[in-house]
Amino acid sequence: MNTQTPHPVLWLWIPLTLLIIQIVIEGFAPHGVQGVIHSENGPHETLQFLFAFGSLVYALRCLLRLSPTSQPYLFAWVACFALGCIYIAGEEISWGQHILKWSTPDYWTHINDQGETNLHNTSSWLDQKPRLILLIGVSVGGLIIPFLKRFKPSALPTKFEIIYPPALLSITAVLAISANLIDKISELFTGVPILSRSSEVEELYLFYFVLLYLMVLRRRLTQHQG
Repeated sequence: MNTQTPHPVLWLWIPLTLLIIQIVIEGFAPHGVQGVIHSENGPHETLQFLFAFGSLVYALRCLLRLSPTSQPYLFAWVACFALGCIYIAGEEISWGQHILKWSTPDYWTHINDQGETNLHNTSSWLDQKPRLILLIGVSVGGLIIPFLKRFKPSALPTKFEIIYPPALLSITAVLAISANLIDKISELFTGVPILSRSSEVEELYLFYFVLLYLMVLRRRLTQHQG
């Protein structure tokens, strides 16, 4: 087996299992149970934090193998992921508030629309816009680049080969893109969304894609330097 390739459990069975569980939740769980599942301390939010934290660990492990002087573009590329993972992981637990249960200062409750000590509930520029950028990145990395590598590899500069996501990640990318797309199509034709919280499902797969990508990148760096 290629040492750069994640185990099928990671790139195939975990995404599909999450999909099956989500279908069961949407189809059979009572509305009240769905509310608990999608709450701040529910499984979706917990997994999002774990995926983001795991991604941060792999990003830091990649950075330890890179030199900012001899590999500046690659170091900067991974550093951006590390900073993004810090932001995502911190925001998912409101920088510890969900765990330690401290009270939000009064002045911040007027800024934050959910009364939490995080940034993404204060402005769309700190919530929807970063998510859109990540969604575009996953779409490009998970669908467009594998397509070009298969049918028109000459369109991709070979000097960036080490950072191109493998085609195996396309499954997670499709699931991330589909979560919101399916809801928009359903609302267009029926006026009712299929998913109770499509944004949470979308984020779950987006963050898992990042985790898988950084796992692959770390293996590539290890193999290349070895």
